[in-house]
Amino acid sequence: MEIYHLKNILVIAFGYLLIYISFGGLQTLQSSLNSHGGLGVVSLSVIYGSQILSSVVFTPYVIRKLGCKWTVTISMCFYITYTLANFYPKWYTLIPTSVLVGLAGSPFWTAKCTYLTLSAQQRAQKENKVTMHIINQYFGIFFLIFQSARIWGNLLSSLILHLSSENACGALAVLLIYMFLDPIDLQNEKKKDGYPQYFWNDFLATLKHLQDKRQCLLIPLTIYSGIEQGFILSDYTKSYVTCSLGIKFVGYVIIIFGAMTSICSFLFGKLFEYVNRIAFFILATVINIICISVLFVWRPNPEQLGMYFVFSGLWGIADAIWQASVNALYGILFEGNREAAFANYLLWKSLGYVLSFGYSPFLCINIKLSVLIFILLVGMFCYGIVEYFEWKKTVSKITNIIVVDNFNRKPQGTIKDSVQGFIIIMSLKIIV
Repeated sequence: MEIYHLKNILVIAFGYLLIYISFGGLQTLQSSLNSHGGLGVVSLSVIYGSQILSSVVFTPYVIRKLGCKWTVTISMCFYITYTLANFYPKWYTLIPTSVLVGLAGSPFWTAKCTYLTLSAQQRAQKENKVTMHIINQYFGIFFLIFQSARIWGNLLSSLILHLSSENACGALAVLLIYMFLDPIDLQNEKKKDGYPQYFWNDFLATLKHLQDKRQCLLIPLTIYSGIEQGFILSDYTKSYVTCSLGIKFVGYVIIIFGAMTSICSFLFGKLFEYVNRIAFFILATVINIICISVLFVWRPNPEQLGMYFVFSGLWGIADAIWQASVNALYGILFEGNREAAFANYLLWKSLGYVLSFGYSPFLCINIKLSVLIFILLVGMFCYGIVEYFEWKKTVSKITNIIVVDNFNRKPQGTIKDSVQGFIIIMSLKIIV
């Protein structure tokens, strides 16, 4: 069973790796490759704007109708159209394909998250393991492989800087998913819902999920996961690397960022079994606050070459937590409403990207750093409330178990057991 699931996780991870070697490399270089009239930056904004729309409107419906495998396969074909459009980058080729990529983006990523979560749950049930630990491990394996796309894509861009070198990757990704990924059954999930799966139901599901106070509280941290990536990939490379070292060093700096994110995603996924997830979120927060604080006062100096890579490496460690762990957190907290939950994740993360790219040309770097640290602190405060709610829920379950256990005991020792149970229950209530 473990080998079966591991094979599918690896197929998904390498499929996304291949598609993003092509798309990710183009994304990083859009502002340079298609700078005339701001076409490159506009195309990126259109992608994430369309992704927000698809997150709200039809993502859960598409996944329930097509299934995870076919959603991923068809979405990859849309990504290929954007790659092809970059061979003839005009407003009438790049903008329509940007819309297609954006509309496909939310189902593409939500299907991946749903597949990993369902696979983890199935394995946990079969092998009597803790679902949360398996989910974190699967997301760790995925991001170990996927995040290395930044290494290979930027290495190709830095050494070759030619589109044809990446052109076959998209087609290989589609073939890999089509031929080797096993479909995962969503029929049982549909039956549990108790109502027909019409488009209107799924459209409302994405919006109704916002009625869950935990989802609302996770919005700032999810937005931050988009803004922080936008900062390191755009503002940091532009304001610190390019201005002092030149554009030729951008790829190498991002390679270090991608390498650290990739390695730490896998490492943290394994450690989640032994260390509480709160510790990892605190670690990421501390790293980002230190980096942001230093960037406030540091003046880029070509003679301090190592500093550029230290910053990108540290940011990569934190990014591993913001990407893999926040993804896994949604799968753990919203087990009964996965598609709507992951659609919301893509919605708010995409909003973070749009904000980052949108205000980038108009704000100075110190204001951008201030925005980062403000959203991070608000996000962590709200996340702390979510963890408090989960802790209260756990305490409540323990209390109920004690009550039921004492009620079902034999008459012998009933008074003593009842007194012990009463003391434990009251202690838990006082703590809460």
